[in-house]
Amino acid sequence: MAKNNFKDAGPSQRQLRVGETIRRALSEILARGEVHDTELNRMSITVGEVRTSPDLKIATVYVYPLGGEGKDIILKLMAKNKYEMKRMVSKKLGLKHTPDLRFQLDLTFDQMDATRRMLSDDSVRRDVEKDEDAE
Repeated sequence: MAKNNFKDAGPSQRQLRVGETIRRALSEILARGEVHDTELNRMSITVGEVRTSPDLKIATVYVYPLGGEGKDIILKLMAKNKYEMKRMVSKKLGLKHTPDLRFQLDLTFDQMDATRRMLSDDSVRRDVEKDEDAE
């Protein structure tokens, strides 16, 4: 009998649900300036996504400063205040155990900008138009 291999199956519904709940809670906390750090509260931060580990012990939070200003310090500020944010998220979630929060820059915004620039390039636009004309 072949064993089921769930490693490549992607996140479970529970992981997705917990990740989205954490994302919403953190977005609300940051938008309201509830963290006791004036430097962090001065920044507008987008919480793009939260991915949780299968055992729900770790939550990787993808953040990006609005307008891209402050990318160099945002991770330091988030890490510095992670225990306070974890406590606040814990109150909002009502989980028995709140995952450890780890922060990373959300690079999807940079990737979207690069894709837009590439698609607006004259040579790429000509190639796309040729393909459309051929159909």
